[in-house]
Amino acid sequence: MSIGALAARFGVATHVLRHWESKGLLHPGRDAGGRRRYGAEDLTRVAVILLSKKAGLGLDTIRSLSSTVDRATRHRILRPEAEELRSRIAAARASLELIEGGLSCGHEDVTQCPNYQRLVAERVGPGCKASAARQR
Repeated sequence: MSIGALAARFGVATHVLRHWESKGLLHPGRDAGGRRRYGAEDLTRVAVILLSKKAGLGLDTIRSLSSTVDRATRHRILRPEAEELRSRIAAARASLELIEGGLSCGHEDVTQCPNYQRLVAERVGPGCKASAARQR
């Protein structure tokens, strides 16, 4: 398969495939004219790269993972990625809670909403008696 055909199959630009090759993620064969030729193994690699990127992994991490079959090494690579993802998920949940609270609040002035006041008080932390309404 040519680079153009592979790129079209996965909906990526050909320069992306060349970049992945330069990063050591792809190793296409070459035809007599020196043009890249991709086989079934390359299709699998591209699918794995795309899935890994969708999971939030960077190219260096993907390369490290693809070069090891050792379980302990894989875990050493993935643990910090999992922790970072858990942190981003927690932040997204907190953001969604704030937004949904604003949408469901029946108060004309959102600063009068008990949910808003609770969220502000949690953010301010203990020991501060500032009114949430003054936080505007």
